[in-house]
Order: sequence, then C-alpha cells, then structure tokens
Amino acid sequence: MAIFTSELDVYEHLGRLFEEMLTDPETAEQCQRADTIVQYRYHEPDATITIDIRQECEPIVDLGQTELVPEVTMSMAADTAHRFFLGHVNVTVALARGEIKARGPVSKILKLVPLVKPFFPRYQALVEAAGRGDRVTA
Repeated sequence: MAIFTSELDVYEHLGRLFEEMLTDPETAEQCQRADTIVQYRYHEPDATITIDIRQECEPIVDLGQTELVPEVTMSMAADTAHRFFLGHVNVTVALARGEIKARGPVSKILKLVPLVKPFFPRYQALVEAAGRGDRVTA
C-alpha cells in the first residue's frame, strides 16, 4: 500500500519538511552550502518540490509548478523519498538500483546528501504529529 494518497499528501509531509527546514536559520544556512536549485520529482503520486538554496538568495520552497530552473534534479517514487527521510534508504545503493535518479553536477549532488541528515528526526516527528505514526514503520 502506498504511503501517499495524493500530490497534496506529498506536499503536506515532504513539502512541509522542506519549508520548516528552510525557515530555521541554522538548517537553512547549512542547506545553502550546496549553493544550488534542486528539484525533487516524485511519482506514485506525481508531485514536484523545488528548493532554491543558493547562497545569495533567501531559501525558497516551491510546491508544484515553478519558475525556478533546477541545477540538480532528483527523481524517485514518493514512497522512496518517505523512507529516505526516515533514514531507511542508502542513497548509494538506491542510485545504483535506479530507485533514485540524479541529474546535475556530481559535486552539487554530493553536497546535498550529508545536508539532509538533520531532516530525518524532524520528518519522523512531523509524520507522528500528523497522527500518522503508522507511516513511520510502513
């Protein structure tokens, strides 16, 4: 059974996670070390989250259609993203298996991976606070 039932469901969980992380000055500053625009393209259900974490800009999260042009694109099933943000997905293995597809400069992609580790406990807390603790173990 799929974790997310709709595009809106993805935005309510994953989108909210990015918004919270980028409104926190400490984590926003850490994310801006990647100095890029990254777009997460999810399927099952289809959803797009684009984040502008360039150093010279205020961080921005766009849910859905956007005017932002991504430098890095990460594509995966929404359920893979869910498991990733719970800390249950090894990025190297997922990339090798094709579960996650990455496009863009390798140096930028490699900067993103360690930056999202602080997201893991916050994501779990968001899911549980939404009354969806069943999604943490799914």
